[in-house]
Order: sequence, then C-alpha cells, then structure tokens
Amino acid sequence: MAYVALSEAEKTFILHGVEEDFRCDGRSRRDYRPMELETGLVSNASGSARLRLANTDILVGVKTEIDVPNPLTPEFGKLEFFVDCSANATPEFEGRGGSDLAQELILSLQNAYESPFAFDYRTLCLIPGQQCWKLYIDILILECGGNLHDAVSLAAKAALYNTKLPRVTATLLDAGVTDLIISDNPYDCTRIGIDAVPLLVTVCKIGDYCLVDPTAEEEVCSTVSMVVSVSMRNNEAYLSGTHMTGGGSMHRDTMLNSIQLGLSMGEQLNNLLVKMLKLEEERVGPKRPKTVGFLK
Repeated sequence: MAYVALSEAEKTFILHGVEEDFRCDGRSRRDYRPMELETGLVSNASGSARLRLANTDILVGVKTEIDVPNPLTPEFGKLEFFVDCSANATPEFEGRGGSDLAQELILSLQNAYESPFAFDYRTLCLIPGQQCWKLYIDILILECGGNLHDAVSLAAKAALYNTKLPRVTATLLDAGVTDLIISDNPYDCTRIGIDAVPLLVTVCKIGDYCLVDPTAEEEVCSTVSMVVSVSMRNNEAYLSGTHMTGGGSMHRDTMLNSIQLGLSMGEQLNNLLVKMLKLEEERVGPKRPKTVGFLK
C-alpha cells in the first residue's frame, strides 16, 4: 500500500462520506472504479495483459517452459508468481522499498491458487511423473492507486486467458524413453481454462462500514481489511480463501458480512472480466490468417 499523507480533517471527510454511502469520487460502498483491459501486449511472452483500475496500473506477462513434476503431485503442473514494484509507481518503492508489498501479493496469489478446485493443475501435465508445463506469472506494478490485490488478480486471470501453450506430442523411443515434439506453428496451440481461476476481492473496513475497491486515500483511513478469494464453479461463487491485512480486528458478524460481500462482488467481477476479454478478443481480430498458395 502506498503511503498518502492525509490531515485529520481529510480523514474525517472520507469517514463521513462512507457513512453516508457517498464516497469522495461519487461511488457507493459497493461500486468499483472504471476499468481498462488490454491483452497480448508483450510479444516475447506466451500471454500478457495490462489492466488499469483508475490510477492502479498492472502489467502481467506469462512465460512457459517444460519441467519435471513434483514427486508428491506427479499429475500436476507448476505455477510460480513474481511481483515487481516499479519505482515509478511511488517513491516508496525505490531500492527495496516494495519488497514487503511484493511478497504479500505473491503469498496472497499462491494461497488463492493453491487449491486444485481453484486452478486445475492437471491441465498443465504432459506425461505424469515425467514432464509438465511450468508457468511463470510475472507481475509489474506500474502505478499504485489503491486496491492492488484485486487489480493484480484480475490482470493475472486475463493474462492466463491470453496464454497460448504450443501443442505437444509424445513419441516412444528405444528403451522406453519418451520424446516430446513441440509444434513450431504459432497457431497450433491450446488455451488454459480460466473458469475456476480465483479473483481477490478486498473488503475494506472504515468506521463501522465495509466497502470494496478502496482508493489509496481510503486505505489510509482503514485499520483492517479482509481479502476474499472467490472461485467460480458451475456459475456459482465459492470461497477459496481469506486473509486479513492491517493491524485492526473485526467482529464476527462483520467478518461474515465481509465474506458475503466479497462473494457477491467476486461473481460480478468475474462476469465483467469475461465480458471484457471477449470484447478484447473481437477487437484484436481473427487469430489465424487465411493461408494461400503453396502455404496450404
């Protein structure tokens, strides 16, 4: 979270706005800021996405390689997150200033993706116990305007949707050795299913009320927030994890209300993201050009 200097009068103004359900930018407690999404921006990556949530700007690239599965989970692929906080986002990120925030975001994403019900790792397995895909999800924070958890999870899911895995065929050689042949045709690829990929929803408590999509100024006024991990299954929102941020505490009833609010907003966010991805795919145009002449 980027530090924003606020006077006591400004904090009181924000608090009263939350109580009246009329925030400083005109939103209610359940409204998100405007969102912009682009995919396929990084040519050297297997998939990429850039998401801008008001003043929060996130760029995600996905790199793929073939690795050996973990012996404890021989039928699962691998997923690894890396977060880098650009010094241009806020002066606090200069040097190693953003390392703690980056580690917090990495742990949040790892916990959200840990469950096989949230992400199907079996789709990344090529040969059980021998070969699998390993995805490196590199996240760059270009600008920090609040609500990083939600923005990072949205951008990561969009980048996974844009990721293309080359088609792989296996041939059996002598002595039982299996050889993998990777297609070099850029249009002969498979996609990753993102239906159950989780989203993070931050429910921020200011005064006696909870709200979503807090700005950097609102985060300063909050003592505690709950990050709710929401996964979709059969068009229904399911809770795949929660954790608290900040030094404050929540009453049991407030926690239950925060979880319900997170599930409701997570379902709406997922539907909005899927709609935006389809519109972006239509804007980019057809994926495979028509072949003519000797290229047939």
